[in-house]
Amino acid sequence: MSIATAAAISTTIPITSSAAALRLLSSSSSSYSAHSKPLIPLYYSWTRSNWTSSSFTSSRIRMVDVSNQSNNPTPSAPEAPPDKPKPKPQPWLIVGLGNPGKLYSRTRHNVGFEMLDYIAEAEGISMSSVNFKACFGKGQIGDVPVMFAKPQTFMNASGESVGAIVSYYKIPLKQVLVIFDDMDLPFAKLRMLPKGGHGGHNGMKSIINHFKGSKDFPRLRIGIGRPPGKMNPASYVLRRFDKQESGEVIY
Repeated sequence: MSIATAAAISTTIPITSSAAALRLLSSSSSSYSAHSKPLIPLYYSWTRSNWTSSSFTSSRIRMVDVSNQSNNPTPSAPEAPPDKPKPKPQPWLIVGLGNPGKLYSRTRHNVGFEMLDYIAEAEGISMSSVNFKACFGKGQIGDVPVMFAKPQTFMNASGESVGAIVSYYKIPLKQVLVIFDDMDLPFAKLRMLPKGGHGGHNGMKSIINHFKGSKDFPRLRIGIGRPPGKMNPASYVLRRFDKQESGEVIY
């Protein structure tokens, strides 16, 4: 299955002043064009190229006619007050879900880690420190501060890490993006939603629990497809991609 046919994206997150500055979130198209890159690099470069600063800036141009001011006895209108300084953008928290350790590296359940690793490297944001039970890093995308986190709690307890970060930095839930694998999406299909349930994903269950039941935060779902035959879903998500699948998704 080629990327051109499999990697359709449905983006329903509204473009706000902060969200639009996250280049990986903004896009005006509904599907990918044919490309030879694997899914993760393709998604990142494609969304980045569709981003423009005009998406999130709105400057007012005040025009003043001064051509006859010196000969005009009529008092001029009071000058408009200067524009107020723009407020500093609020930070975004971008979370990739997975399990820590080499045993789980490159498995289907860890595509959230893989996506976040790629974005961090592309943006030059180091995630070498460990804070809040997560591999953690800070940086900027455009003018917007971002934090990246890969919880090291194992998948089923991801909320312990994510909840602590959100609480400490007082991050609005609408600016917490969680990236995770989804068996209910066909392989290599992406879907971005502004909110929703956990869909049976244990990592998302944990996060929602630590958000006091709130589901109002954006998420990027990466399709890994259903297990073949009667394979146990728990075993399936912990299997590594085969060579062809890795070539389409990661490498």
